[in-house]
Amino acid sequence: MIILIFLILHWYLSLFGQTFFLHRYSAHKMFTMNKFWEKFFYIFAWITQGSSYLNARAYAILHRMHHAYSDTEKDPHTPHFFKDAYHMMMHTREIYNDVLNKRVVVDEKFDRNFPEYPVIDKIADNWITRIAFGVGYFAFYVAFANHWWMFLLLPIHFFIGPIQGAIVNWAGHKYGYRNFECPDKSRNTLFIDFLLMGELFQNNHHQAGAKPNFAAKWWEIDPTFPIIWVFDKLHIIKLVR
Repeated sequence: MIILIFLILHWYLSLFGQTFFLHRYSAHKMFTMNKFWEKFFYIFAWITQGSSYLNARAYAILHRMHHAYSDTEKDPHTPHFFKDAYHMMMHTREIYNDVLNKRVVVDEKFDRNFPEYPVIDKIADNWITRIAFGVGYFAFYVAFANHWWMFLLLPIHFFIGPIQGAIVNWAGHKYGYRNFECPDKSRNTLFIDFLLMGELFQNNHHQAGAKPNFAAKWWEIDPTFPIIWVFDKLHIIKLVR
């Protein structure tokens, strides 16, 4: 039971760091926040992603490219040119590393207006830190796992960010329904997206990329938006209206 609780907590905390901070804030600037909260959520995203830490600048640039070139050959992660999600994500990883290490020239319209904390990145984005997180996950399982099969869950912890990204980018552009006839192939995979905290409302999001609520119909529920609404009321963030 402890292992499953740990897995669920890690899944949703990491996912929140990705959808709230990396996606809706860093890439889209759907709301603003002061430097204290920006640094807080920067560190939050790092700690919750752990061994699969994603850099905010590289994430924002790739996501903006994804919207600009959605489902074309210039899209960093469209499922429509690959036989499976693994090969799609290997392609994404290559582009991500080129952008992260500044080996390619990035269009100026993508390469601006995102949070950057080089000191945090120097600590977070190195193999010593990543391996330390992995060892921590393994040690937790050694301490609390009471069945051998539970150790098969460890890869989810090791690669939690890419796994979530692969599900969203593969399923969200292949399976489900469409509320809007966008020029791309985006789809809404789930009408109540509790598994990915709203990220699988891809068709809604591609129709209105600046809208913080990814739900569009009355019967759709984006679990992240109520949190954003509360943060706005508490003045932790300020929604851009």
